[in-house]
Amino acid sequence: MIHVHQFPCLSDNYGYLVHDTESHETVAIDTPDAKAYLLEADMKGWKITRIWNTHWHPDHAGGNAQIQEATGCTILGPAEVAGKFPLDRTVAHGDVVKIGTMQAHVIDVSGHTNGHIAFHLPEAGIAFVGDSVFALGCGRMFEGEPGQFWDSLSRIKALPPETLLYCAHEYTASNAKFAAHADPENVALKDYIDEITAKRAKNKWTVPTTLQRELATNPFLRADDPDMMARWGGSTPAETFAALRAGKDNF
Repeated sequence: MIHVHQFPCLSDNYGYLVHDTESHETVAIDTPDAKAYLLEADMKGWKITRIWNTHWHPDHAGGNAQIQEATGCTILGPAEVAGKFPLDRTVAHGDVVKIGTMQAHVIDVSGHTNGHIAFHLPEAGIAFVGDSVFALGCGRMFEGEPGQFWDSLSRIKALPPETLLYCAHEYTASNAKFAAHADPENVALKDYIDEITAKRAKNKWTVPTTLQRELATNPFLRADDPDMMARWGGSTPAETFAALRAGKDNF
């Protein structure tokens, strides 16, 4: 059995520690704040044995060295991390890594950065998606191209709909404003926004989210919907996605 311990760090990041109760292995998903991760692990009585990086940005891999120095853990992630932050093993799409006996499948979700990956643990029904997709949003396209990013989102869309998506930031309230603009007739979205508004008013987290709900409400995952294509233009989902991403960037 594994447990996911979630905690806020930096200004709007979420930290994740994944602990296997049989092997006592603990994986840090990204390392935005080394001090916070080490403190949270100590409070839980866990020792970090591995780090799994999703991409190279400092608020995801910047704590690698400090955590490794404190714990002796091993670090794996996409090749783009190497040369910027410590990395012991490179992984890419199709690779399988483990915590205890549980498998995590590495998925290419590039677009936010060109080497971004996600970790899907099918037995647990969860995925750690970094900055590739958020509740009602997706990552800013810093390095990738629209077609590339849409292909990445399509791989996420293909996961079982009940999958819990653990994204890396609490951006949902901001994302909801653009989503309402992008897809104003979506009844399911309106209900979702009401829930988000109520949660954030009480300073409650909106993450994780379910893929099923995002499929119905997240405008970026709906770029292949005929109504969205008609509203935002584009003869292909990738072109519609590009229009949506540009719209969000300028919203």
